[in-house]
Amino acid sequence: MGEVLLAEPRGFCAGVDRAIEIVERALEMFGRPIYVRHEIVHNTYVVNDLKAKGAIFIEELDDVPAGATLIFSAHGVSKALREEAARRGFRVFDATCPLVSKVHMEVHKLAREGYDFIMIGHKGHPEVEGTMGQLGEGIYLVESAQDVARVQPRSDKIAVVTQTTLSVDDAATILAAVKQRFPQVREPKKQDICYATQNRQDAVKQMARTVDVVIVVGSATSSNSNRLREVAERLGTPAHMVDSAEDLKPEWFEGRPRVGVTAGASAPDILVQQVISRLRELGAQSVRKLDGVQEHVRFPLPRGLGGAGRV
Repeated sequence: MGEVLLAEPRGFCAGVDRAIEIVERALEMFGRPIYVRHEIVHNTYVVNDLKAKGAIFIEELDDVPAGATLIFSAHGVSKALREEAARRGFRVFDATCPLVSKVHMEVHKLAREGYDFIMIGHKGHPEVEGTMGQLGEGIYLVESAQDVARVQPRSDKIAVVTQTTLSVDDAATILAAVKQRFPQVREPKKQDICYATQNRQDAVKQMARTVDVVIVVGSATSSNSNRLREVAERLGTPAHMVDSAEDLKPEWFEGRPRVGVTAGASAPDILVQQVISRLRELGAQSVRKLDGVQEHVRFPLPRGLGGAGRV
């Protein structure tokens, strides 16, 4: 193994940074335990770190004691779950990524105008469940271009929304099928796929053409990390996803002197540094950061947690 190339940008996005800081601030201000509905972000290291600090991750609100502090994960929650939390009187802080909240607001606004919705996304992903759960009916999930033919909307007024962490290319293919069947479909003014997802996929496309193998640092549950691996593979470059440096296998690098490394939006930089250290042990001679988009997005914290968030 000769050279390691680092994709830029990689790792944490503004929404993930904000979500983690919300949990950490709540622990500082209100003490342990703090309850978090679903994994705050889809990364094993982050979740275990917050568990050690006093966060308890739950799926059902029945597991949250009366009077407790509850945080919604970055993926967002359904309207019914939000209402149930309010009814039970929990102290709630919402760590939903503001870019996901923007999709929720769009759904509410257009539903009041009589629109049905097609949602492009992955069944079972918490973000999809949260967005579809903004409405009781009239929102239809499509996971592929083939699914579009099966949609039976109630009216001609149709809008499309998208999970924020999809493959940009896959989403474009499905959207084309939606527009072919429903030429009058209303699209978002700005695409729903978030800036960080787009930037990380673009960086992998640039990098994958110049390396022999790509390593994606990210957990198996992370949608955007899985998409980075797929992007590289579609360009013909072998790619592997690792939760930590321990997952690296020496045989992946046999006869492949140039290694590209990136990280999903929920993967902390410490894991990338550990991967680089392990690659040096396996023979890497040099590490070079590629040029790429510089991100300066910051999201404010919810009221009641003090301050504007990390800079």
